[in-house]
Amino acid sequence: MSVRGDSARYRGEPRRDSLLTARFGTGEHALLLVAMATGARATPGAHRAAAEACQWIGRAVGRSQARLVEDIRAGRRGDLKSGLHRLTDRSLGKLRASAAEQGVDPEEYAAGLRCLLLSADPGCRTRVFFGVGPGGLFRLRNGEWQDIEPQVTEIKGEPVVGFGSPPSETPDGDRLTMDLGIPTPPSPYEPAPEPPREPFRFRTSVARPGDTLLMCSAGLADPLRGEPELGEYLAERWSRPEPPGLAAFLADSQVRVKGYADDRTAAAVWEA
Repeated sequence: MSVRGDSARYRGEPRRDSLLTARFGTGEHALLLVAMATGARATPGAHRAAAEACQWIGRAVGRSQARLVEDIRAGRRGDLKSGLHRLTDRSLGKLRASAAEQGVDPEEYAAGLRCLLLSADPGCRTRVFFGVGPGGLFRLRNGEWQDIEPQVTEIKGEPVVGFGSPPSETPDGDRLTMDLGIPTPPSPYEPAPEPPREPFRFRTSVARPGDTLLMCSAGLADPLRGEPELGEYLAERWSRPEPPGLAAFLADSQVRVKGYADDRTAAAVWEA
């Protein structure tokens, strides 16, 4: 679900968030993508940039569907991380190119992007998150919320993954990695790389029956982190034996919290 926040409604502005869901392939080899983007604040084309970011990543994932499904089912975290990083960079690069074509400042025609990939194979419990920019990734397990959003501070001081160090692993078997954007020394035959913009966020997790995985934009992530009562309310609502219907999910996700008025976009996966 994706809805305008109170602030945008009051000002009569369009929603800065955009949401895309897509299924590529058929049967157990199909791949499910949920992508959400948030345009830059206080810019006139924010909603268009967000929609375009979702479209570009959707096309990129669709073209790579067969390889991605194979890597997810085989648990190739390293290949997934590097491959999805490239797809994300290319998609956001196309967004910057679109800004140049329109004669718009690329810093204004920009968007944060968050994606979730799931195999349609019921025997595959690997869930893959990737993207750039603020937001939230949460897991509701045994009635308690776990904030599993990849954070810079969680790996500060550790070796950079991809340079000979194994990825960190939680007791639940999840692996947490982030590309800090540290470039390799430039080749004398090639121009120096562009300065990194935002860190690439990546995480794989193994779902357990009864889990609820929630990916959301900052409009919902911020009050979830800042107001314990909202987390308690949603935990009670979403820990029931049956997942909520679409109308109930929409209503739950829109619960007002004083001081938080941004757009809200959320996607949740209830594990059978």
